[in-house]
This record gives sequence, C-alpha cells and structure tokens, in this order.
Amino acid sequence: MKGLLPWLGVLALVMLLSALRMRPLATAVSLTWLAWCVWTWIRPTRRGPS
Repeated sequence: MKGLLPWLGVLALVMLLSALRMRPLATAVSLTWLAWCVWTWIRPTRRGPS
C-alpha cells in the first residue's frame, strides 16, 4: 500500500486541478509524473563491477 501512495496523491492532485478548471496545469503535472516514472524505469544503473 505504501508504494501506491505517491500514485494516489498525484491522481488526486490532477483530479483536483481538473475540477478547478486548471486543466493545463493538471496536464503538466501528469506529463511530469509520467516522464519521471519512465526515467526511473529506463535509467541505467550506475553500478560498477563488483
């Protein structure tokens, strides 16, 4: 459940911004979150040889 909290927080923020008619900001938050998730998924590990 702890790993889901950031996702739920971003979802709640995007829904709130959308409800407040701040859709461009909600879109920016969504795209930033998506980019961060993709970056953490594909970034190379910086481990040297053991």
